[in-house]
Amino acid sequence: MRGRLNVAPAAAAQQGLFDRRLNGSADAPVAVALSGGGDSVALLHLAKAWADGAGRRLVALTLDHGLQPASAAWTRFAAERAARLGVAHRTLAWAGVKPAHGLPAAARTARHALLAEAALAAGARVLLMGHTADDLIEAEAMRRMGAAVSSPRAWAPSPAWPEGRGLFLLRPLLGCRRAELRRLLCGLGETWIEDPANDDLRYARARARRLSMDHLAAPPPAPDLSPWTGLSSVEGGPGGDLVAARAALVAAEAGLRALGALALCAAGGARPPAAAALHRLQARLAASDDFVATLAGARIEARGERVLFCREAGEHRRRGLEAAPLPVGESVFDGRFLVTATAPGWRIAPLRGLVRRLSGPARARLARLPAAVRGALPAAISPGQDVVCPVLEEAAPVAAFSLNRQRLRATLGAFPDEASLWRVANLPTAP
Repeated sequence: MRGRLNVAPAAAAQQGLFDRRLNGSADAPVAVALSGGGDSVALLHLAKAWADGAGRRLVALTLDHGLQPASAAWTRFAAERAARLGVAHRTLAWAGVKPAHGLPAAARTARHALLAEAALAAGARVLLMGHTADDLIEAEAMRRMGAAVSSPRAWAPSPAWPEGRGLFLLRPLLGCRRAELRRLLCGLGETWIEDPANDDLRYARARARRLSMDHLAAPPPAPDLSPWTGLSSVEGGPGGDLVAARAALVAAEAGLRALGALALCAAGGARPPAAAALHRLQARLAASDDFVATLAGARIEARGERVLFCREAGEHRRRGLEAAPLPVGESVFDGRFLVTATAPGWRIAPLRGLVRRLSGPARARLARLPAAVRGALPAAISPGQDVVCPVLEEAAPVAAFSLNRQRLRATLGAFPDEASLWRVANLPTAP
């Protein structure tokens, strides 16, 4: 490890992840999620030691969920710790009414979204998070208790979508135990916060935490995901559709992983399909029959050796997605299209029900797209109530192109480090 901090052996071994992953633009900061708990404070010290040697800037981000009476004091504690190390700090807040049910999941979703937005706003493409080997243990314990949870990976796209578009998470401490990190902090004369929610047995993770410490050994961190070998053969259409070879999707675990990514990206959602549903879909593909299916908001059409993935247009009706104001600047429509507007007063809506208001040339181009794709395309409505589809025609104030192909590449391992993220970020925007 670069820098002067004397870290414990396992923590020092994890420092190689910093050099291996964070090799991008030295002018850009690296963001650090800092809650004030022991794991995140240890991460801040280790990241600062690396950054000092690498000549990189850090920005620490603290989210005040507002769920504990002491949360404001915890936020101040985190800000003080960052200031003591000379690290820039930003405080974020989860505003609004909190749900009565499913609070941990809602808080996690809000946390990822707010941290992603703040990291990108600061100019970072990578957010460091302090998950440890104990988090891997707890995830395994929760699965044994019947919960459908995944284990944190060392390098992965932000699960927040579209807020986390273009942001990756790096978890360099997955090979470290919490106890080891706390010994490191004690050696530094450092203190940290203990959140009482971690011991609140109303929550599944707290129950798993109590169980896991006594009954499970620390598993090794999950191996890096190699890029899916069938990625280069996936075709991306202008309508946000993705077409893959059937043979590549029935190949054991790799095909299952690709199926989930294709459905997630084609639907524009943030929640991956359930594993059981993916296994059923893969079995149908292996049977070689033609069929149409829906999964997690995606429509899947298997025809011969090709499988089409697109947005299920009927989802718009079920979710009540109607015409909404189109802000000047960039926005994301339905999780699938980056839309740029240069004039105020426009609105955006699904094309379904508006096709007759398109120009004749636009309708002709629409007819050349797969029928299943058409109704879910974006329609831009001018202040004078004219309708254009920016995917099909050029409308001076409005432009749109699909994000699905790039998101699929990120999900399936095509970006191995920070440098690759910056190469993509610096490409000109084009359909």
